Amino acid sequence: MGHPVRETVIKKKDPCARAKCVALTFDDGPMGSTGRLLGILAGRRVRATFFLVGQNVVKDPETVRRESAAGHEIANHSYTHADLGRLPEGKAVEEVTRTQDAIRLASGVTPVLLRPPYGSTDKRLASIARRMGLAQILWTVDPLDWSDRDTDAVERRVMKSVRPGSVVLMHDIHATTVAAVPRIIDRLAARGYTFVTVTELFGGDLEPGGKYVRREP
Repeated sequence: MGHPVRETVIKKKDPCARAKCVALTFDDGPMGSTGRLLGILAGRRVRATFFLVGQNVVKDPETVRRESAAGHEIANHSYTHADLGRLPEGKAVEEVTRTQDAIRLASGVTPVLLRPPYGSTDKRLASIARRMGLAQILWTVDPLDWSDRDTDAVERRVMKSVRPGSVVLMHDIHATTVAAVPRIIDRLAARGYTFVTVTELFGGDLEPGGKYVRREP
């Protein structure tokens, strides 16, 4: 067993030290409901971070291009939603590399963020991520939207748990989650929150291979 990956909390003056920032993140797409989510985000002028599954990128590159053109951050979530922390090194490298290539081909963007599926990571994956120039992004708030598929529950759990500097995990592959997003955004905005991408949340100061969960205000 390797040593646990260092969990990093960053304090930066600019920009989120002067604002109540939160990063909305969406995993596993693109899927059919992603298009509706992009319309919701555009209507509210909110930018988010999308952690994409490579095989879905290959199936729907146009949606990836839409995400990028709208100013959202595009990031790596493995090629087949594999448990990277348990794979042999060669397979893990392949999963990450194929996704990097698929996203680059679809959008012209080379991701700098990796979210290991299931949050499964270890020292070996941290080394792979470091070599590939990818910071590992986990999360602060998990409304378990993949489990319950309950729009009201997703909204309630996010609102209960979110704090300044939070990284909120959701899944745009579920229509029930997408349906919760307008209320989540409107209620957080009413509380004075500013919506930023993950890289903005951490002030652009993300170390390849490091593991990031939240940012302190």
